[in-house]
Amino acid sequence: MTVPKTSVLVLDSAEPEDLADFYAKLLDARARRGTDPDFIEVVGQNGVCLAIRRDHGYAPPSWPRPDDSQQAHVLILVAQDDMDEAEREAVSLGARPVETRDNSGPRDIRTYADPAGHSFTLAAREGRSAE
Repeated sequence: MTVPKTSVLVLDSAEPEDLADFYAKLLDARARRGTDPDFIEVVGQNGVCLAIRRDHGYAPPSWPRPDDSQQAHVLILVAQDDMDEAEREAVSLGARPVETRDNSGPRDIRTYADPAGHSFTLAAREGRSAE
């Protein structure tokens, strides 16, 4: 018998409250604090499950990395027609563009750094909503 499991992507941050607030607003979710003051979950509809953990020695990752190795990042699916608006929303919340060339069409992918420096990508999905 397999033990039931769930998973969550955890991002480190020196200021977990601020980063949880950023993602809660960006993903139309809510930040939920449990008993651990250094751990905040961001939960929402459509399967959003992310957590932020306080790391007192946190240093932001670099992107792209010089050695071209893959690192984890958050991929946020957006309806193709909503890409420009999603980009404006992310930047207004504190995201910093890393690579935002407009690829126009179903392969439109734009990469940002969140307020703590983690990379995330807005990716267009042609003909369907992000839901």
